[in-house]
Amino acid sequence: MAKPPTEEHPQKAFGWAATDNSGVLSPFHFSRRDNGENDVTIKILYCGVCHSDLHSVKNEWGFTNYPIVPGHEIVGVVTKVGTNVKKFKEGERVGVGVIVGSCETCEICQQDLENYCPRTIFTYNAHDHDGSKTYGGYSNMVVVNQRFVLRFPDNLAPDAGAPLLCAGITVYSPMKYYGMTEPGKHLGVAGLGGLGHVAVKMGKAFGLKVTVISGSPNKESEAIDRLGADAFLLSSDPAKIKASLGTMDFIIDTVAAVHPLTPLLALLKLNGKLITVGLPDKPLELPVFPLVLGRKMVGGSDIGGIKETQEMLDFCAKHDITADIELIKMEEINTAFERLAKSDVRYRFVIDVGSSLSQ
Repeated sequence: MAKPPTEEHPQKAFGWAATDNSGVLSPFHFSRRDNGENDVTIKILYCGVCHSDLHSVKNEWGFTNYPIVPGHEIVGVVTKVGTNVKKFKEGERVGVGVIVGSCETCEICQQDLENYCPRTIFTYNAHDHDGSKTYGGYSNMVVVNQRFVLRFPDNLAPDAGAPLLCAGITVYSPMKYYGMTEPGKHLGVAGLGGLGHVAVKMGKAFGLKVTVISGSPNKESEAIDRLGADAFLLSSDPAKIKASLGTMDFIIDTVAAVHPLTPLLALLKLNGKLITVGLPDKPLELPVFPLVLGRKMVGGSDIGGIKETQEMLDFCAKHDITADIELIKMEEINTAFERLAKSDVRYRFVIDVGSSLSQ
């Protein structure tokens, strides 16, 4: 018979969890494993609120295993290290992202692409090597294998930097892999939310011309004046869309809702690339004619491996890139989820875990 969450492991932990598909979170006592020889124990200070958290607590993707403690944009301080851990020391600031384990031996893992390993272990709503459930960063502490812990640069704000551990790597990895780093090229960013606003900042840091594509006219000033985009394209303005046809080398599509791809493909030049990183809960329709007639590409990308995530953090530290955030207390999470569902946040909620969870 399965043990209750409070008795699975020796270390007592406390967080907030959803217990059914209402998605409502409430205080939750559970347990973490003891710190092993390859482990790092972390006191959690901040945790970003990702749209994936909202999908997961409501079981909108169909594979949630309740109870669920969300959170995979974790920044904290090391409180204990195992005997085999040489890279991290007590008192150092570290980060934990979307994954906390993989097989570590397959060809994919050997390429530092652990996020694509068939045996990837996600930070929450998954099962660890010992079969116990993983619980995320909406909690006071976590124990993670050293391979999946990241150095968090000293000059990155820990609260505004937390979303980089998911939102940041989600846009950085495809930009690197698909060649969206050549200065002077034209990048379109579809959607100006948690992912999109970071993509704008990274695009400018790479030296690209950046145009934000959005259906919200009130985001034009945000895109250009606040985030530094070169242009704003209102997707509901036929005249402006027509004038922009065939002008973009790349589009990174961050939209998490169901939306048409044909208008985006029409904005691409010959050999243009449309890369999707949003995760709608229903399939998107992919038209073939625009691909064939323009030799265009549609691709996708899922976060990044640990090596690349560290590279991303260091890049952001060098270029002073963080997320624009709204800091909240843990007890405000349900209201934050309601607002997130309405896209009422600029542009990422971050939970002040350190001052919210003292138990």
